[in-house]
Amino acid sequence: MNDLHSLVSILLLQAGYNTIVVMLGAAALGAATGIVGVFAMLRRRALVADAVAHATLPGVALGFIVAVSLGFSGRSLPFLMTGAALTAILAALAIQWITNRTRLTEDTAIASVLATFFALGIVMLTVIQTLKTGGQAGLDIYLLGATAGMLREEAITLAVFSLVVAIAVAAIFKELTLISFDADYARAHGFPVRLLDLAILALVLAVVVIGLRVVGLVLIVALLITPPAAARFWTNHTGRMTLISAMIGAASAYFGAAISAVSPDTPTGAVIVLVAFALLLFSVFFGSARGIVVRALGARQWRGAS
Repeated sequence: MNDLHSLVSILLLQAGYNTIVVMLGAAALGAATGIVGVFAMLRRRALVADAVAHATLPGVALGFIVAVSLGFSGRSLPFLMTGAALTAILAALAIQWITNRTRLTEDTAIASVLATFFALGIVMLTVIQTLKTGGQAGLDIYLLGATAGMLREEAITLAVFSLVVAIAVAAIFKELTLISFDADYARAHGFPVRLLDLAILALVLAVVVIGLRVVGLVLIVALLITPPAAARFWTNHTGRMTLISAMIGAASAYFGAAISAVSPDTPTGAVIVLVAFALLLFSVFFGSARGIVVRALGARQWRGAS
């Protein structure tokens, strides 16, 4: 009972300042991933997002090594994020090259690149642990994230980033919707399909890199895919789907952070993903557009009317 009372107080933003910062910052990230995830899902780029996320690990390690060699702190965030972005881009280009220049299918290319880059990252992190320098401890947060340790500046950055993502998607919303459902028609009418695909990939890269420290590379993919998958059961309209996905992503992060605050020993990022999955399950059964229960009731009514 005490835990329930504490949870309600936390949800009403009556907890400590640090908890409020974490909840609001995580909600901002959840909204951004929900928006971008809709088009990653519709364009069947979910596995690419997974590969890109795992490919950031060697970039983080490379950023650490470069920072130390230049006399900076190995955990300097600009170096780590720059390294993560560079290797993520390299992975995306590698997938594209393998798919276009060989007879291998895209899923095979994605699996190969994901495994290779992730293995390289693990090896590089192991090598870093043997270096005679400080700052190695804590690099593993880029695997599972450190949501509970979010700073005020990071929360503000996530809020601004979420707004930028929303504006960017709104600016090219019609074009993204068109290529998501009929790329051949868009290409035939002069729309830059390849450029728009690159825009989706760029948004995915940005979300992955920004969210890397918060929920980690293992869980950022779940936040990219689960909210739009849940939203798909509530509507067939892309605009409403994007809005619902953003709301589910934000709610998952907000409630997940709150639940984690009640039990501080639980990993916040993992709890956020579990909440998102719970909302997906609810949507599968009760979604107003494609939910199993709703479809069953509709079929029963149709049979009764006939």
